[in-house]
Amino acid sequence: MPELALIFIDTLVPVFLIVGLGYWIGPRLQIEARSLARSAYYVFAPAFIFQILSVADLAADVVFRVVGALVLTTLLTGALAFVAGRMLGRGGEVTAALILVAVYGNVGNFGLPVVTFAFGEQALPLAGIAFLTVNAMAFLVGVTAATWHKSSPLRAFGTALRTPALLVAIPAVLVNVGDATLPLFADRAIGLLADAMIPVMLLTLGIQLAAMGRPHISFDVVLGSSFRLVLAPAITALLVFGMSLESADAGVTIVQSAMPAAVFSSIIAIEHDLVPDLVTTTVLFTTIASAVTLALLLVLL
Repeated sequence: MPELALIFIDTLVPVFLIVGLGYWIGPRLQIEARSLARSAYYVFAPAFIFQILSVADLAADVVFRVVGALVLTTLLTGALAFVAGRMLGRGGEVTAALILVAVYGNVGNFGLPVVTFAFGEQALPLAGIAFLTVNAMAFLVGVTAATWHKSSPLRAFGTALRTPALLVAIPAVLVNVGDATLPLFADRAIGLLADAMIPVMLLTLGIQLAAMGRPHISFDVVLGSSFRLVLAPAITALLVFGMSLESADAGVTIVQSAMPAAVFSSIIAIEHDLVPDLVTTTVLFTTIASAVTLALLLVLL
């Protein structure tokens, strides 16, 4: 079997099957995506991050290089999206929407399972670092872009720092560095919650996509999708190879940069009335298109 087909079947099909299940059962069982999403945001994701960071064995220089590459990718991608929007004569709202979808990849409920299937569970600690970095930076840049007429970057940064998954990172690192051992009951409880994160997030993604309705593909949707699926991973690839990261670490970082637009970006757009139809359609379009772009990327890696 050709390598591309094998990668698609073994790595991406399991992910899309669970997303498809959520897409199918959501409307039929009248499951509200918001409740599942909030559970993942406040419970499952923090437990997952605590579990992997408290036992991760990652070299500090690798972590710094990965974080640096992803921070620079977010800033450069956002800046280029801003320039493109202005050059095309788009207004402030459309330009901000392009920035939002360009910088905010679905590194959680899509990226983590793809990395797991592509690189194995040993890649999860680094994927978790990428998850935290992308979410913090994308939330800061995305919310700032969405509210630049009525809020401040400082407020957006403060909101990003209060993300539950980020809050548990510090005690998790302290447990790791201090070589501490949690009580068995606590360790098992956290483990059970952490193990539930990926399937819950994938089901939630499917339910959220089902609620979006039929998309209208415009030039701006294709443009934003190109920034998210092509430009962002290309920038990350140049950065990580320039930083001499080992191939596996570089691969995890690039793949996380190549994720489709995050569903949470549509929530931000709706909350701030930021061309929600454009953002939501881009989320759906990039999720479908990523079946092809991720398969091709994994072959190249």
